[in-house]
Amino acid sequence: MADLTLAVDAMGGDAGLPVTVPAVKALLAEHAGVRILMVGQPEPLAEALAQHQLSDHPRLQVVPANDVVLMDDPVAVAMRVKKDSSLRVAVNQVKEGRAQAMVSAGNTGALMAVSRFVLKTLPGIERPAICTAIPTQTGHCHMLDLGANVDSEAEHLLQFALMGSALARALGQPQPRVALLNIGEEDIKGNELIKDAARQLQAHPQLHYTGFIEGNGIFAGEADVVVCDGFVGNVALKTMEGVAGMFSHVIREQINQSWWRKLSGLASLPILNGLKQRLDPERYNGASLVGLNGVVVKSHGGAGEKGFLFALRVALQEAERNVPALIQSALAASSPETP
Repeated sequence: MADLTLAVDAMGGDAGLPVTVPAVKALLAEHAGVRILMVGQPEPLAEALAQHQLSDHPRLQVVPANDVVLMDDPVAVAMRVKKDSSLRVAVNQVKEGRAQAMVSAGNTGALMAVSRFVLKTLPGIERPAICTAIPTQTGHCHMLDLGANVDSEAEHLLQFALMGSALARALGQPQPRVALLNIGEEDIKGNELIKDAARQLQAHPQLHYTGFIEGNGIFAGEADVVVCDGFVGNVALKTMEGVAGMFSHVIREQINQSWWRKLSGLASLPILNGLKQRLDPERYNGASLVGLNGVVVKSHGGAGEKGFLFALRVALQEAERNVPALIQSALAASSPETP
């Protein structure tokens, strides 16, 4: 792996430093060519780094930022008031070429607004989208938009499809199947927005469009890229998270009802551990803000050390493969002006 530098918003998220610092330590141990710009308030950051024996690490540099964007701060506050926040300064590192990617577990709305303002969008992209991997029976798929745009037009869904397809190809799927999330698979189903978007995706030569997909088809592995507007996508994502949490709760509740069930649970422990690992949300942590002039990855605000480490890995992978350039190439190839 070539030398790459990641900028990390050390202060963002529900926990901040107790999560970001040990995750960065783990990443540095994994990859000898990775450098980290740790962005945050100098005093608490220095204490956390000393606690984890990172104060003098040769591949870690502290970048001071005097403010923090809180999880409930309005976007306007992040944009206009907290211009020296760890989130903003970390994005600036990408803009100024000091880092090839940045990661934050902070306020999603603020991260999107700041990233779009600082980095700008790629040519031909009107709206960036939030994209993440979703576990399926056959592996995983990429789903977007997951909340950046609550109102979208058919042209935006086409852009999401192109970006998601380019991202999937960059991450190892040579001909990703692209599907539109809908209330049915038949051509007559859905509103006019979805039907119009379907026509545009079907006609596009750069896409392997397979048609509509229902919610249950996502987990069956019927598509590699699932496209939807941000309102629908965010509701779907939160529903998935809720079902996974309920599933875990019901299993624990059933096992703990009696000593006999606890013994049965011990016998089933390898199966349960395998299931937990396969569906663990932290393994899929790290949502990409695609469509920007730079790699920006959003970690879940409540993610632990392991989850934040997975987000760092996502950023590293996208930076190594230069995903923004691949998306830009895909968009250029699809332009009507392209010979």
